[in-house]
Amino acid sequence: MPSALEAGTRHPLFGLLLTLGAYRLALWWQRRSGWCIAQPVLTGTLLVVAALYATGLEYDHYRQTSGPLWLLLGPATVALAVPLYLNLGRIRRRLWPLLITIGVGATANVLLVVLLASRLGAETPLLIALAPKSVTSPIAISLAEGLGGSAALAAVFVMLTGVAGALLAPLLLRMARVESPAARGVALGLNAHAVGTSQALQESREAGGFAALAMSLTGAITALLLPLGGPWLLGRLSGAG
Repeated sequence: MPSALEAGTRHPLFGLLLTLGAYRLALWWQRRSGWCIAQPVLTGTLLVVAALYATGLEYDHYRQTSGPLWLLLGPATVALAVPLYLNLGRIRRRLWPLLITIGVGATANVLLVVLLASRLGAETPLLIALAPKSVTSPIAISLAEGLGGSAALAAVFVMLTGVAGALLAPLLLRMARVESPAARGVALGLNAHAVGTSQALQESREAGGFAALAMSLTGAITALLLPLGGPWLLGRLSGAG
């Protein structure tokens, strides 16, 4: 007869309950400690990894039992359009500079990480997983799978990028004396997707609106250009290597 622990981990909703519990505990720890490094996404992820390691469960089982959360990723991302709608007037007045900035930034996000990783000796599967690191998980996973890469690895890089951006971007922006809510929001949404947008919303509604715009356009540009130019770029890099 299986033990209570084994029966619990095999429950169809184990992954869902584990994830929600870990995130709730991470939120409590952030508020209690006040540490900027206690970012809930990072802390919650570490708690989930520790639980899976302690119970010996495989990632596939966790992914299967946390299915409802994966289904909500898309709607949760779309909900970030609310602050975008609330700032449409300000966005219209700066539309062309925003489009140019986000277009250049989204392209540079892919090119710089792929070229740097290639120079450091990364193989093609790793380059594919790294390329969509600055877009939201649903887009990154689809792009990585479409190009023949690892969806799980792409999701890890997306999470790390978001957490690093949310932690470091406010500090770097202060050091650069960037005080405009619009500029801060674009920087966070462009580089740290939904996690950065959440951080921008904590700063102000205006910053959140511009972050949502940057996140959305970065995802759209990457989703359009990466399948078209990605195979060519990876082919050139493989040939050069």
